[in-house]
Amino acid sequence: MVTVEEFLARPLVAHLASTGPVVRPIWFLWEGDAFWWLTGEWSRLEQSLARDPSVALVIDSCDLTTGDVLQVTVRGQAEIVAWQREIAVRKLSKYLGSDQSRWPQERFLLPLDRGSTRLVRLRPLSPPQLRDLSFVPPRRGVEV
Repeated sequence: MVTVEEFLARPLVAHLASTGPVVRPIWFLWEGDAFWWLTGEWSRLEQSLARDPSVALVIDSCDLTTGDVLQVTVRGQAEIVAWQREIAVRKLSKYLGSDQSRWPQERFLLPLDRGSTRLVRLRPLSPPQLRDLSFVPPRRGVEV
C-alpha cells in the first residue's frame, strides 16, 4: 500500500475549493506540514483568499483498469506568504522535471522572477490521510 507521503509526491492535480464556491485545478507541493502552490496576476485567487481564506483541497487518482482509487482531502486557511523561489522551483520540478532548460520559459520560468507571482501556503487543520476507495473492476468480456 502506498503511503500518504508517496501519494502526495506524485505529480497529481489537486482541486482547490474556495469561497464562491469556486473550484480550480492546481499543481501543488507537499512539504513538511504544508501544501504550497503559486498564484499571480493570471488568477483572482489572491483577492478571494483576502475575503475568506477558508479552503478545501482534494487530491485524487483513479485507474479504471486496476480499480485503484486513492484520495486525500484537507481543509484549512490558505495564506499568501513571503516569496521563496526555491519552493516554487521544487513545486514546478515535480511536474515539469528538474531540467529547467526544458520548461516553457514564458509560462513557467519568467513568472518565477516577476514580483506579481505569489506563493500560497495551506497548513491543513489535521494531517492528510490517504483514503483507499479502490474496487475490483469487472473483467472485460464478462457480462455482469
